[in-house]
Amino acid sequence: MVRQPAVAGQFYIDDPQRLRGELERLVPVSAAKRRVRGIVAPHAGYIYSGSVAGTVYGGIEIPQTVVILGPNHHGFGASVALYPDGEWLTPLGAVTVDAALASLVREHVPSAETDTSAHRFEHSLEVQVPFLQHLRSDVRIVPLCLGFGDFERCRLLGEGLARAIRDFGGDVLIVASSDMTHYESAEAARKKDDQAIAEVLAMNPEGLLRVCRQKGITMCGVVPATVMLIAAKELGATKAELVSYRTSGDVTGDNRQVVAYAAIAVY
Repeated sequence: MVRQPAVAGQFYIDDPQRLRGELERLVPVSAAKRRVRGIVAPHAGYIYSGSVAGTVYGGIEIPQTVVILGPNHHGFGASVALYPDGEWLTPLGAVTVDAALASLVREHVPSAETDTSAHRFEHSLEVQVPFLQHLRSDVRIVPLCLGFGDFERCRLLGEGLARAIRDFGGDVLIVASSDMTHYESAEAARKKDDQAIAEVLAMNPEGLLRVCRQKGITMCGVVPATVMLIAAKELGATKAELVSYRTSGDVTGDNRQVVAYAAIAVY
């Protein structure tokens, strides 16, 4: 199975040479890279959120295998849609799906269904892949597209994912793909997002999901972030750090209606 890029030329440049140049500009060179269990990284067009994503990617070690958790924006396919094997294409080439870890995810997460339809048009996972390729050419991925909203399913998925990673035995990074508040003023977005970010920094996945629901915080990847936090804690993570926060207004100069972006490292 080969997944063709759905948003190359829209969310990011589709010319390989120009894309490499853009990634070199977006990802800072860091002499000391931190080993982390998980990250939150945004998934808007690179012109808006690429510098935020690049800041967190540039400061961490990228292991050979990366689990990418993204929200299902289109509603197609299974509620826990696992891309089981094959390759994902980007302008930078093909990335192999780690079939061994994907198989362990199916074993330990009963709700995970082999499904490619949820991934066909979804941008939230795809936009993470060129960053990973740029930093590690032999990277393998396990893509999971999530379309549910309750904490109990987050808990079961996070705990199952941690068991799968332990059985896998290798170093694995978990990427939770998420933007923050959508289409509010930059000031209002920051006030809301500070509440969500505080729960992540407190390593409180249930609190993160609760505050987003109760306060109307339109963090589209709150479920992926919640699942990542649960799995990371199961795997021994104890701390989180806000690496970067910006809004589309920082690019456009219009702060009346923005989309906000945060990059967080969990270790």
